[in-house]
Amino acid sequence: MRVRTGLASTAALALLLTGCGLKSGSPLVDEVEPGSVGQGQPLKGASLTVTSKNFSENIVLGHVMGLIFKAAGAEVLDRTNLPGSISAREAVAQGEADALYDYTGTGWITYLGHAEPITDPQKQWKAVRDEDLGNGVTWLPPATLDNTYALAVSKKNNAKYHLKTLSDVAALAKKDPGAVTVCVENEFASRDDGLPGMQKKYGLKLPSANIKKMDAGIIYTQVSKSDSCLLGEVYTTDGRIKAMDLDVMEDDKQFFPNYNAAPVLHTATLRKYPEIAGLLAPVTEKLTTPLAQELNSKVDVDGQDPHEVAKDWLLEEGFIKEG
Repeated sequence: MRVRTGLASTAALALLLTGCGLKSGSPLVDEVEPGSVGQGQPLKGASLTVTSKNFSENIVLGHVMGLIFKAAGAEVLDRTNLPGSISAREAVAQGEADALYDYTGTGWITYLGHAEPITDPQKQWKAVRDEDLGNGVTWLPPATLDNTYALAVSKKNNAKYHLKTLSDVAALAKKDPGAVTVCVENEFASRDDGLPGMQKKYGLKLPSANIKKMDAGIIYTQVSKSDSCLLGEVYTTDGRIKAMDLDVMEDDKQFFPNYNAAPVLHTATLRKYPEIAGLLAPVTEKLTTPLAQELNSKVDVDGQDPHEVAKDWLLEEGFIKEG
């Protein structure tokens, strides 16, 4: 779904950029006008390229950004849905694209190479912003939308246990070792910022027989519709959480990194068009984890087009108007 750790080599990055279609793309042709943002069309005459990674939430956010720029008067080229974090990131860093919504945890761990996350979301963002300026990339203030890891249980099964936090899960495992079974991806099962680290942080000791490894998409179904695992690895903004009636465990010891969404711009673009910061600020402020679950559900559960999901939300909020 997205890159979480590790840095690509310079050669690998060049290969990614060669093959990621940066010379292709399509203009946004929507007839949209300013609503509560973009009055006076401060970007009139600008030509901007928006990009995104290739999972639903980030594609929606890419179109949110592009439509805001369009309503503010810019000509916008859509280069969303690039393969993975690195290609979208490098597109902005190298000036092949102007902007995307990225995630603070990805910036800190994946792009900047730090092993330990910063638990305070604002301090995490500030650390990423300050260090990444040297790479020609500017991080604008983040949303509360936090697309991080979590464990979830079906409400049906949780009626028996009343689990609310990961500490509750650890307590249940001590009381009834056979009760706590988990379904996780192979990568999550072996990474220090995944299951092994979480178990260490919470004093949770699960026998290997209680850990079942599978593809991410299957986990939601297994947790919701079968008894093969009590808990499953999820992403906190996934639309299937609500659609499949799951309870998400609070990370009460703040183990998992913060992955707050924030606008990320090629610094030279922001210097040329400083109005962009003011255009995106009220939009970013509205982006919450529950909202992301709702928008993601429209794409992943209902099958709607990400562009239309983005546009409908912006119209409903009054940020833009139909032209």
